[in-house]
Amino acid sequence: MSYILRAIYYLVLWLDFLALTLLLYGMTFLPARLRGGFPLIFRLWCRLFVRALGVRLVMHQQYLKPLPQHYILIANHPSIFEDIGIPALFDVVCLAKHEVRGWWVFGRIAAAAGTVFVERENPESRRQVMDKLVAVVESGRNLAMYPEGGCTGRRINPRFFHGAFEVSMRSGLPVVPVFLHYEAQDSFEWAHQSGPQKVRDIMRAPNRDANYYVFDAIYPDAFESKQAYLDFVHRLYLQWQARYLD
Repeated sequence: MSYILRAIYYLVLWLDFLALTLLLYGMTFLPARLRGGFPLIFRLWCRLFVRALGVRLVMHQQYLKPLPQHYILIANHPSIFEDIGIPALFDVVCLAKHEVRGWWVFGRIAAAAGTVFVERENPESRRQVMDKLVAVVESGRNLAMYPEGGCTGRRINPRFFHGAFEVSMRSGLPVVPVFLHYEAQDSFEWAHQSGPQKVRDIMRAPNRDANYYVFDAIYPDAFESKQAYLDFVHRLYLQWQARYLD
């Protein structure tokens, strides 16, 4: 594709994305009862955002058994791209730090899509959010959580947090582990740049392939405690890190 045709192609993608952004943002001001279909449109918005960034988002089906219909998705968290990459591929309600709610435009759209927010440093907020997350899965929705406790870079955090495993054990739902690997790790890794800076970095990446490896579901009844559950899954992520990153 010539430079001019490529420029026109991306201009059209960005215009489509901006038009849908205006629609979604306007819908956030409606009462919740009048926002029917918002989660579905939000997923479409995420897909358009991915395309406008020029990212080739690929899901690798590494599982041997059919995935359950109802689950808690967990993933490593090297980049802010996951905020749109995960819901672009999976029908999930996401957990995010409370600062995301204040992000310009995106925060309001994410909140209207059902995102659950937590103040990580506040024990009371963490306790309350666990009840909210259990209520979400009991309502029939799927969850997406990051057991590293936030965006910690390309390497797996030496520590996982208990939240996803507690929700899994309380609800009986399995976790579906997803390992994320970006070919241009330097460009995608979030080192606390601003959102616009990271969008620029991703669009300038020499390789914009994003690989999402989906593995077999892991059921909570196989473990005696959430710590044993957590340790087992953490070891898996270290193995996948050695396979895909080392």
